[in-house]
Amino acid sequence: MTIRTRFAPSPTGYLHVGGARTALFSWLYARKHGGTFILRIEDTDLERSTVDAVNAILEGMTWLGLEYDEGPFYQTHRFERYKAIAQQLLNEGKAYHCYCTREELDNLRAEQLARKEKPRYDGRCRHRTEPREGVQPVMRFRNPDDGEVVIEDLVRGQVIVKNSELDDLIILRSDGTPTYNFTVVVDDLDMQITHVIRGDDHLNNTPRQINILKALGAPLPKYAHVPMILGPDGAKLSKRHGAVSVMQYRDDGYLPEALINYLVRLGWSHGDQEIFSVDEMIELFDVNDINHSASAFNPEKLLWLNHHYIMHSDPLHVAHHLRWHLGQLDIDPTRGPDPVRVVEAQRERCKTLVDMAKASVFFYKEFEAYDEKAASKNLTADNLGALQALETKLWALGNWSREAIHQVVVETAETLGVKMGSVAQPLRVAVSGTTVSPPIDLTLELLGKDTTLSRVGRAIAYINKKA
Repeated sequence: MTIRTRFAPSPTGYLHVGGARTALFSWLYARKHGGTFILRIEDTDLERSTVDAVNAILEGMTWLGLEYDEGPFYQTHRFERYKAIAQQLLNEGKAYHCYCTREELDNLRAEQLARKEKPRYDGRCRHRTEPREGVQPVMRFRNPDDGEVVIEDLVRGQVIVKNSELDDLIILRSDGTPTYNFTVVVDDLDMQITHVIRGDDHLNNTPRQINILKALGAPLPKYAHVPMILGPDGAKLSKRHGAVSVMQYRDDGYLPEALINYLVRLGWSHGDQEIFSVDEMIELFDVNDINHSASAFNPEKLLWLNHHYIMHSDPLHVAHHLRWHLGQLDIDPTRGPDPVRVVEAQRERCKTLVDMAKASVFFYKEFEAYDEKAASKNLTADNLGALQALETKLWALGNWSREAIHQVVVETAETLGVKMGSVAQPLRVAVSGTTVSPPIDLTLELLGKDTTLSRVGRAIAYINKKA
């Protein structure tokens, strides 16, 4: 049997971390078993589904590297197929037209609640043979009256639901559009889905979907319902916890592999291992190892992982993503040092690519003003001689390399009889505008000789003007 999994988001909003984790688990399971991963867009909610939301899903999947083998398939393109299957069920007596009005259904619900009964449709139209004038009917699936549905869930174990607890589900609305639980069944059947991995908020839908599959004589997929993700406070994950768009993490300076690594550990583990390459995830992932309890989202751990990947990934790869962030700051990365070298210089102190881009602006653009506190302490008359001496020596430097620059700074400090920091820090403020930068010799090497000397001259003029 070829494994076939699917990710089926509704395009009514962005791709959030919960959906991304579901997609990841489905993708990993397919990849591990040499199977097929399918992307299906469940866009039957015509009022809420938008093109922008579809694009956000596709963009998020691409950024995360979760490539799909088939699709994307759109449910709105398959309405005729759903109607044909509904008609088949109707012809076989497994579905029927329901002419109950909204008022009648509301009254039924109120009466059941008054009797402290579970609100459910009572099947009053099951045996109706004549249409009702002036009422456009819905179509309902005739759920079995007796027996039970047994779900051998790969995560939760055996789940049993009595059919008497289920009412007759609407499969076609009065306007002829199909409902979610019906389209899912037809799609899973047609796409030959073997494993349905999804959030446990769908568990209540599963018995209904299984009964429709059985009525169609279809093979049942295996189900795995993954526990939800909670915020650090134990409440349902929300925007305030970090349940934002996957692409917001891109915008906030996270590497995709850091988010993927974090998501795979939200509910799945392999011993005490924390860091996984994608290849390791594929090799080690098993649905049966998914935790039964909900996972808590921890932004600090995600940030730690991101710093790990910034530190240990190929600088060429990190620079690929850094270029985009530099562009967001209106910086052309070709007008300055190679971003690969900037990554190597900055990665130890920067936990996100946003931090790195902001800390590297001075490599590519002239800064408008010095940090006030840094200038008041370092660009003073007491340090004027050191900067002038450095300017002279740097002008004369033929080999503009980190080693040669380091020697100039050391010799200047020795000549003046001061510690190296007393020379390096005013120089750092002169060229970067602040007291924070990579090692001063590396900073100057990346800036280049012309830019360095221009900025040292600017700092000397600043001190003279202030004096």
